[in-house]
Amino acid sequence: MPLALLALAVGAFGIGTTEFVMMGLLPDVAADLHISLPSAGHLVSAYALGVVIGAPLLAAVTARMGRRTLLMSLMGLFVAGNALSALAPGYDWLLAARFLSGLPHGAFFGVGAVVATNLVAPERKARSVSLMFLGLTVANIAGVPAATLMGQHLGWRATFLGVSAIGLAAIASLALLIPRHMAGSPAAGLRGELAALKSLPVWLALGTTVAGFGALFSAYSYITPMLTDAAGYADSSVTLLLALFGVGATIGNLLGGRLADHAMRRTLFGGLVALALVLALFPLLMTTRWGGALAVVLLGVAAFVAGTPLNLMVLEKAASGPSLASSANQAAFNLANAGGAWLGGLTLAAGFGVTSPASAGAVLATLGLAMAAVAYGVDRRRAATGVAGRERIVATHVPQQAEALHH
Repeated sequence: MPLALLALAVGAFGIGTTEFVMMGLLPDVAADLHISLPSAGHLVSAYALGVVIGAPLLAAVTARMGRRTLLMSLMGLFVAGNALSALAPGYDWLLAARFLSGLPHGAFFGVGAVVATNLVAPERKARSVSLMFLGLTVANIAGVPAATLMGQHLGWRATFLGVSAIGLAAIASLALLIPRHMAGSPAAGLRGELAALKSLPVWLALGTTVAGFGALFSAYSYITPMLTDAAGYADSSVTLLLALFGVGATIGNLLGGRLADHAMRRTLFGGLVALALVLALFPLLMTTRWGGALAVVLLGVAAFVAGTPLNLMVLEKAASGPSLASSANQAAFNLANAGGAWLGGLTLAAGFGVTSPASAGAVLATLGLAMAAVAYGVDRRRAATGVAGRERIVATHVPQQAEALHH
């Protein structure tokens, strides 16, 4: 695998760290800025909103920019957002800075996935994407805990300065390692990128992402009360257990990349089936401590086995203009985050029990599997129609050619 994937992984590590570290710093930020904890929670939402808006918007307005230059520019915006977060004089400024930090997130991963697949042979595309996203999963194991500890001991502002330094390292890595031939403008342009979004299979692929990863976030958003109230863990153990989720996600990411290179569709279907089964077993697994720990690891493995084929599915359906569709898929992941958390919250509010969000997630994973099956059926019908059309053309023209030769 080319070293350029390392540069993409460094950027992914920084983005993953800044996305998730805010959850651990909320009490410190709230106390320092003299705001309530729910108000501090809006800082998480501001980042997610930036991702959803920025992913398709930045991909569209930069459609003619060379991908190497674009990736470096997106990381520059990331550095600026985190530096402004560290220097924010008050809550409103921090809210705006978090929104700015989220803007380049989706476009970086979307364009990065296109670059990663162009760096390798076709039979290694899935592994190249999984290696880029390895930075994101490793951030959950090492980056987020380290950044949280830094914030608790040196102040939350130091955390965002540290993340800015990671962004600068990513820019240097991209400049050194991304091949120069990727400095040119993509052939598709804005019109080609927009045309790719008119395809029904692309929207079915995006819908599969929303439902499939909505299943993950339906459960993961409420994993702490499940571990403490159902499995019996102390609050102090939750951080270690969440690191176990990162280990599972890393294993699933690498496994999914390797399997998807051999059988992309079967890997996607298998990952979604595994995710539905794991979530359906949550009420049983969460009755013991060892079962709770196992559930957290299996959740990470199953979800991220499906992650790489979900990204490749969109790239495959939007081959004529992949950057915008791939960036839109990153927005779909964040819609899954918000939608899954909302649905899980509804089950809790309805009084179905602390593990009920996982059951709702199992339903969402099944819905994602159904959408993937529909997308597969549409592909088969289009392929059959194309073959039939070519056969009709041959049947029409061959007799005419024979008659012409006879005369």
